[in-house]
Amino acid sequence: MPPPRRAESGHKKTTVHSQRRVAITGMGAITALGHTATATWAAMREGRSGIGPIENIETDQLNVKIAAEVRGFDPAAHIDAKRLPLLDRVSQFALIAAREAVAQSGLDFRSDGRGERSACLVGSGIGGENSHNEQSRRFFAEKNPRMHPLTIIRVMANAPACHIGIEFGLSGPTFAVVSACASANHAMSQAADMIRSGKVDFAVTGGSEACVTVTVMKAWEAMRVTADDTCRPFCKQRRGMVLGEGAGIFVFEEWEHAKARGATILAEFAGSGMTADAADMVFPAEVTVARAMQNALADGGLNPEDIGYINAHGTATPANDPTETKAIRRTFGTHADALAVSSTKSMHGHALGAAGALEMVAAIGALRHGILPPTMNFLDPDPACDLDYVPNAAREKAVRAVLSNSFAFGGLNSVVALKKAD
Repeated sequence: MPPPRRAESGHKKTTVHSQRRVAITGMGAITALGHTATATWAAMREGRSGIGPIENIETDQLNVKIAAEVRGFDPAAHIDAKRLPLLDRVSQFALIAAREAVAQSGLDFRSDGRGERSACLVGSGIGGENSHNEQSRRFFAEKNPRMHPLTIIRVMANAPACHIGIEFGLSGPTFAVVSACASANHAMSQAADMIRSGKVDFAVTGGSEACVTVTVMKAWEAMRVTADDTCRPFCKQRRGMVLGEGAGIFVFEEWEHAKARGATILAEFAGSGMTADAADMVFPAEVTVARAMQNALADGGLNPEDIGYINAHGTATPANDPTETKAIRRTFGTHADALAVSSTKSMHGHALGAAGALEMVAAIGALRHGILPPTMNFLDPDPACDLDYVPNAAREKAVRAVLSNSFAFGGLNSVVALKKAD
């Protein structure tokens, strides 16, 4: 199959695809905003925050004592007692979100050979950190020389994908994608490309993270990029990011198959763009961030003017927000002034490797319901951040196509483009 033809500029109609189209037919989530995708989206559109005082870990050694935790969660209510010891919190989140997504899709992967034609790609920036922490505490603090025999099974980054695959009989390509805060978008982009190329017909994909631990919190504190009040993306008073946790999992399906079986198509995964700054481990580069957005437009056959909303990376750090703003202006030109841009991290926190998956819930919600989720906690505008950030209240606006941005330490950029289902 010849590669798609790309136009010279991101400001022209871009790509002629011979690949198959990708439908999103299932969505599941567990976040600080709710234990389902439905509850998470409801909180987003209402502007409710999941950020608050930390409850699930000891905070005596922490200076920053806030996070966006998944609260009121009892894993024993969801996972059989015999199986539960195998799953770190990160895998528990992924499995619960996957169950919701697969149920919504209506697919039985164990029938008609579907499991053999299915991929399972799940992003995670850290993996089983809770289990790693616990075993390190036992070994170093308690001087206990015996490790739990399932430690490796619990901590490995591919565990969430493997547990999902086992549960649903997915025997095609199954692996983890680990690229810090771009992990989920990278995973979903690879899953979509597998369907478009014909390697598989279905994919269960997204991201999961359970990173609110004492050591992770202390490590982020040491970088001096975390806020101790709340998350205020793009505004003058922003003081940094707030860690979050959770999972977002989606069912991708070859478009014609989804149409033929009468599935409800939530959105079309139109395309993606991936770049690397190749410059600095922590400071983002405007040009390559913009090129990721331009590549997503090209891959999705979209003009800049087709995009009505961008779910921004929007971490509320001093470096990210003005750089992302400049990159959006570089990509969209004069259309940038007509764009709505928001950061839902102001509500669900920064879930690192799961961030793009949680934000996919917002992007799909904007397309399906014509409601753009807000950037909460916004006070005064920053002159270096001069776009429309949908401050403090959701907005009704029908949009036909959206972008969702994820940028990671290491200079890794991943942008996905979604279109409203026909």
